[in-house]
Amino acid sequence: MYIPFNIKNVLRLALEEDIGHGDITTTFTIPEDHRSKAIIVAKGNFIVAGMPFAREVFHIMDPSTGFRIFHEEGSKAASGDIVAEISGNTRTLLSCERVSLNILQRLCGIATLTTAFVEKVRGTGVKIVDTRKTTPGLRFMEKYAVRMGGGSNHRFGLYDGILIKDNHIEAAGSITAAVSSARQAHHLSKIEVEVGNLNALKEAINAGADVVMLDNMSIEDMKEAVSMAKGKVIIEASGNMSLDRVRDVAETGVDLISIGALTHSAPAADISMKIAR
Repeated sequence: MYIPFNIKNVLRLALEEDIGHGDITTTFTIPEDHRSKAIIVAKGNFIVAGMPFAREVFHIMDPSTGFRIFHEEGSKAASGDIVAEISGNTRTLLSCERVSLNILQRLCGIATLTTAFVEKVRGTGVKIVDTRKTTPGLRFMEKYAVRMGGGSNHRFGLYDGILIKDNHIEAAGSITAAVSSARQAHHLSKIEVEVGNLNALKEAINAGADVVMLDNMSIEDMKEAVSMAKGKVIIEASGNMSLDRVRDVAETGVDLISIGALTHSAPAADISMKIAR
């Protein structure tokens, strides 16, 4: 897959952070020309995501490093599975191990949690989407992992979607004023408005919003909101989403459910690398 230059730079910075002026343990214990094979092993069950980035870490250090992938992105790995095999200079393998695994564990964890939410709402027609609550510098990779887990991406940043939130409304004076200003300034983009109650929802619809985000509403209020808004705007639910609650939210009839936890609270997958002589 194509990895943008800025993401390669993030990986380079991660290597620099870990290696600094040199991996002294590896340098002092392993001959310079020593070569090895290593395997990346699943120590738990998870959804695979991030292998291209994990491979890139080794290639940054030494482009000749071999990296065979045995599980496709988005597939399931079971405890004990060998998900990849790496071959090359032993110093490269050992010096890149932690950074590569950190990326892989993080992205597999996000994909796995996303899949759990997607499975919970299966059959309802609701899309699970992410948020901007991502690790600084890792957004491209983390949102990629959401897709590998079966979810969809919300806006990537402040530059590619208009989402009028409570602070925008406070500063602008009203929902109507904020939507009117946004519509006049950028007629090609859909306008989404965050609402916390049914009166605000009514104002957003009347103001001409394309999408409304029901923020931290109760199930009962969501049902009423859907009745008011269905067929007029796209309806997104957000706030206080858990695996126990998400099915009930989906069954209210909303179109999208956005979940910050996909990227800010996903447990890392348990993965290790072992030198295999």
